[in-house]
Amino acid sequence: MAKILILGAGSMGTAFSVPCSDNNHQVTIVGTHLEDNFIEKINIDGVHPALNCKIPSNVKFLKFDKLYDELNGEIDFIVIAVVSKGIDWAASQLSKIKNLKIPILILTKGLSINKNKYEILADKVERILKKNGIKKPKLIAAGGPCLAIGLANRIHTSVIYASSNIKNAEKISKLVSTNYYHVFTSNDVIGVEVSAAIKNIFSMLIGASKGLCNTEANKELREKNYLNTAASLLQQSIYEMIIFTQNLKGKKETVLGLAGIGDLYVSADGGRNSKMGYFIGEGISYEDAKKLKMPNETIEGAELIFEIGAKIKNDFSIKKLPLMISMINTILNKKPLKIEWNNFK
Repeated sequence: MAKILILGAGSMGTAFSVPCSDNNHQVTIVGTHLEDNFIEKINIDGVHPALNCKIPSNVKFLKFDKLYDELNGEIDFIVIAVVSKGIDWAASQLSKIKNLKIPILILTKGLSINKNKYEILADKVERILKKNGIKKPKLIAAGGPCLAIGLANRIHTSVIYASSNIKNAEKISKLVSTNYYHVFTSNDVIGVEVSAAIKNIFSMLIGASKGLCNTEANKELREKNYLNTAASLLQQSIYEMIIFTQNLKGKKETVLGLAGIGDLYVSADGGRNSKMGYFIGEGISYEDAKKLKMPNETIEGAELIFEIGAKIKNDFSIKKLPLMISMINTILNKKPLKIEWNNFK
């Protein structure tokens, strides 16, 4: 039995506690300071409000003020399950551990910019930890198609864990794998992290397919006849994901696996980014759609565009990445979504 500490009481961190609990591990989830009321509710009725399902009774939820005590207690591995904006906070909190030699699994997906270079989250966490005197942390990055609600309900789910030292990924995969949570491993950390992040942008584009399939047709016709367009957008999305990932030194085969195509499929078919894409495809601006349609939801693809969109536009032409840059223009420049179909490959 392992002792597992999860940072972040959101949907994914909580869902991840289910296979851990099923493997008889001792699981503690500590929320951020923004989740105190959230955790009070869970501790009263045992139901996670976002997942709307019962949490295993042996999973312990604690408020933020208990974090320091937990960090310096006996732990076998730590899980970072905060939103991408919280990754700096999470890494700073981990720096408080006196002797951090245990594995750290990063469920958070995203990319950032550091010194005008793209930075995967594993590198960002490592940089912050090293700055605070922690050398050679054992970091594992998670990718692949995993909707939290499915995992929380023990639906068959396949994911991929990546580490520069694959033995670290294999060790954690053995601890958390179940008969429904299937974990594969890779040493392509860049490929897994980049694919996991940018697929959110392309999920919005595929989600826009109903609005894009024929701008002169009525809504009923578009709702019934958008699949040709969706398939075209899917193919181009994969093509551009390969270009972008390889440019950052990730592997093409990673994009063609769980971290790329697999995650893109799930996100495009049933995720928040796809839902936002639908509204954008209908001609609603991102600001209005966020404010009026999805006020309480984090749109990872849009957040990523705010983080790295300007650099992508500087590094790539619209002929090279016509889909990606079209969505970047739509969100950063507050323009209607316009697809340059003639630039497709």
